[in-house]
Amino acid sequence: MFDSGFGGLTVARALFDLLPGEDVVYVGDTGRYPYGPRALDEVREFARQIAGYLVRVHDVKMVVVACNTAAAAAIELLRFEFDVPVVGVIDPGVRAAISATRNGRVGVVGTVGTIASGAYQRAALAQRAPVELTCCACPGFVEFVERGETDSEQVHVLAERLLSPVVAAGVDTLLLGCTHYPFLARTIGDVMGRQVVLVSSADETAFEIRSILAETGLGRRTEGKGCHRFASSGDVGWFKELGSELLGLDMGDVERLAWDEQEGRWR
Repeated sequence: MFDSGFGGLTVARALFDLLPGEDVVYVGDTGRYPYGPRALDEVREFARQIAGYLVRVHDVKMVVVACNTAAAAAIELLRFEFDVPVVGVIDPGVRAAISATRNGRVGVVGTVGTIASGAYQRAALAQRAPVELTCCACPGFVEFVERGETDSEQVHVLAERLLSPVVAAGVDTLLLGCTHYPFLARTIGDVMGRQVVLVSSADETAFEIRSILAETGLGRRTEGKGCHRFASSGDVGWFKELGSELLGLDMGDVERLAWDEQEGRWR
């Protein structure tokens, strides 16, 4: 499983709770976050590098792209390039939002890259559901989460400004189209109001992982708790401290990764 940083921990925690016996390797690319403002081609290459590391070094049986921007940029490429199931967070989130809406007006908030990619619009069209999407980029949200500022006055002021289009659209359901955003759920919920249902793709993605593992026979059959390993391309001390707080579990030792451009591999 990988993300640009800490956001994917929402998916990791959901997976730990649903499938406690599975071994999980989580890579947070904090040395190169945030992905949102980057060109999709660049994000696509980052995703290919990390997925390759997980498949070749850790021999994983599945890759979970626990990052909406990376999923929007690279999910089809990864499915073509690697001979393991590759699961993203976009389709599960869209299905959950469509199920939750009552008036057919759904808001989607995400990074600049995710929203600009049109991935959510395409996913909603593929469902052939009578819903009207209002998509809104929220630059700055990820950076607040990565600094551990999830309930400050500054992030609340930013949320009021950035969420105004979805408030004005009268949505009754808001899909948090970035795995970092559930950490801001209280602030987002205050701005949107109690009548708006906030949908996170984390739980739905975990359910999809369980379904695929069952269908393919790849699920772990032995008893006991799985092994959880974490790696970061940035400051591992900071990653462990903030990550453990956000995850609600002690990460233990965090491996330091660095991409070697000359050799084209992680070291």
